[in-house]
Amino acid sequence: MSNNVLVVAAHPDDEVLGCGGTIARHVAEGDRVDVVFFTDGVGARFANESSVSHAEQLVRNESARRAAEILGIAPPACFGFPDNRLDGIDLLDLVKAVESAGERCRPSIVYTHWAGDLNVDHRLVYQSVITAFRPIEGTAVTRIRSFEIPSSTEWGDRSVTPAFQPNLFVAIDRFMDVKRRALEVYAQELRPFPHPRSNEALEALARWRGAEAGLKAAEAFVTIRERVP
Repeated sequence: MSNNVLVVAAHPDDEVLGCGGTIARHVAEGDRVDVVFFTDGVGARFANESSVSHAEQLVRNESARRAAEILGIAPPACFGFPDNRLDGIDLLDLVKAVESAGERCRPSIVYTHWAGDLNVDHRLVYQSVITAFRPIEGTAVTRIRSFEIPSSTEWGDRSVTPAFQPNLFVAIDRFMDVKRRALEVYAQELRPFPHPRSNEALEALARWRGAEAGLKAAEAFVTIRERVP
């Protein structure tokens, strides 16, 4: 039986960094995968949102479209909230945006950020997702899983927020090349080694997560909620 899968991410590139291999695996197994972003991922780099160049937005939008094509899914949607300023938006508005995506996609599996990430947008996206998909009677969502984002998850303050301790490992050795090619279209977001978002570090992370679970390569998740109706 196929699943409807929804990936709720703060910024374009988070979907590939966090679960690109798993997305490709879902597609290969016959599942439908939709991706939604909260922000354009570039606004915080400028003095104010209005100074973001049209060209910069077009590049990021095209990167997201090309990544989706490589992963085998439809072009992602974007809610259009301000980048790295979700803490200035009422939580109710963020939750309603996720609810609207849920009504449209009817997912049974949802992937999103970890609650303890350094990036404020990641933390609020997580909060919005677990609020929007409360375990009430009639909800289609049976599984919510948090992914890690290199240079945000491991940099969170573990004295304040919980450390990312995965309990689910998804083998992606057959999809490493797909994930690599999808990341290449976000070349502006990659950094030279030893940065956590370098090609070398990302490869090492996939191999390490795999080794933790007796696999050749894996993406790791924390199962936030799983229901068996």
